[in-house]
Amino acid sequence: MAATSQPLIFRRLGSVDYLHAEHAMKQFTQKRTMEVMDEVWLLEHDPIYTTGVREAAEPKRDAASIPIIKTNRGGEMTYHGPGQLVAYFLLNIRKRRLGPRSLVNQLEELIIDFLGSYEVIAKRRQGAPGVYVGGKKIASLGLHTTATYCYHGISINVKMDLRPFEHIEVCGIPNLEMTQLSSLVNGITIEDALNRLEKCIRKRFSE
Repeated sequence: MAATSQPLIFRRLGSVDYLHAEHAMKQFTQKRTMEVMDEVWLLEHDPIYTTGVREAAEPKRDAASIPIIKTNRGGEMTYHGPGQLVAYFLLNIRKRRLGPRSLVNQLEELIIDFLGSYEVIAKRRQGAPGVYVGGKKIASLGLHTTATYCYHGISINVKMDLRPFEHIEVCGIPNLEMTQLSSLVNGITIEDALNRLEKCIRKRFSE
């Protein structure tokens, strides 16, 4: 079942510093009113480890060159880097009649639809938010929600260096293997993935 449709503004921001993006999301959410339109920010980050509100194990020593940032999103530790497509959802969840659990379900279904547009079959995993292909994780999600608004969002591995994931317990799961779209689809590009993802978001959230 799709979410209650509301208008959306899309912003394609290119490569954005993580702390800058997080600060901008907080400021947008703190200042917005019920009349402000929801936005989706599509972007990439430079290499960075982020942790959520749960405690997370430190990365191995050989990953020391990658900064670690504590955030207020849900979930544990993950990695962001070039070639990973990030979508931040700055939504009025009250207007959309979405609770935290239903919002997570909608975002997971969105990712599954997006991957399906490439004929890639993806699934959820019980007790481990995110989306998986053949038992390997291809997309993560983490949100900060209030009674009215949410921000943060999803990250999808498209065409990136996956090695930094090897130095952490992704989402607190030991030995979890990661994969990416370029390993499953020949000739994939970030631009094509961005276009398809935006189309899927429009269909699910604003049409």
